[in-house]
Amino acid sequence: MNANELAEEITNDLRDLGRGSRQGHRPSAQDDFGVYTHDLRGVVKQYKKRLKSHDAELVLDLARSLLAKNVTECRQVAYELIMAHKPAQAALNESVVESLGEGMDNWACVDIFCSNVAGPAWRKGQLADATIERWASSEDVWWRRAAVVSTVALNTKSRGGTGDVARTLSTCELLLRDTEIMVQKAISWALRELVPWDREAVETFLIEQDGKLSARVKREVKRKLDTGKKN
Repeated sequence: MNANELAEEITNDLRDLGRGSRQGHRPSAQDDFGVYTHDLRGVVKQYKKRLKSHDAELVLDLARSLLAKNVTECRQVAYELIMAHKPAQAALNESVVESLGEGMDNWACVDIFCSNVAGPAWRKGQLADATIERWASSEDVWWRRAAVVSTVALNTKSRGGTGDVARTLSTCELLLRDTEIMVQKAISWALRELVPWDREAVETFLIEQDGKLSARVKREVKRKLDTGKKN
């Protein structure tokens, strides 16, 4: 099985499923086909079966070939296929993860990268805390968002998260004064995901960091605490 040929096949499948660009929804320098989530997951399901018996090298080469297409949906499928392939997951390290994140420039790609690649690798000890801290100090807003969103994988039970109060709160604290809306939304999400594991820790964090937290974060997290919902 040739990674480049397979990437071309996947790209054609995605193109056929496209319903028109969604650039207004998530502006990006990447192209996009306008593939809906349900359809994209159908493509992932089809190809993960074909890749099941192959080694990590092929899956990672395929992911790189898909990233080179410079298409949002190709990038998303690349991350999903890595998550679905245990040997590929096990092969992740700092250099591999960061190479897979190069070129991220919209929230959809960042979030699926963190949920499927960076976050799980961090949770399993394949990424060091220092790596996430470095992302948090990046000049690139998308890497700063990635630092915070990577905490979600530490706390999402359905993805293997077991709750990590210390790393979640310390990462959020690094970026409390970041004025970028994409970072502030990430902080809100990270804190809300922590609520089921340690409600008291989140409440204390809101009190102690009140002067640094944005109005959005305080509003959304307090609503989660009060109602169990974001909105």
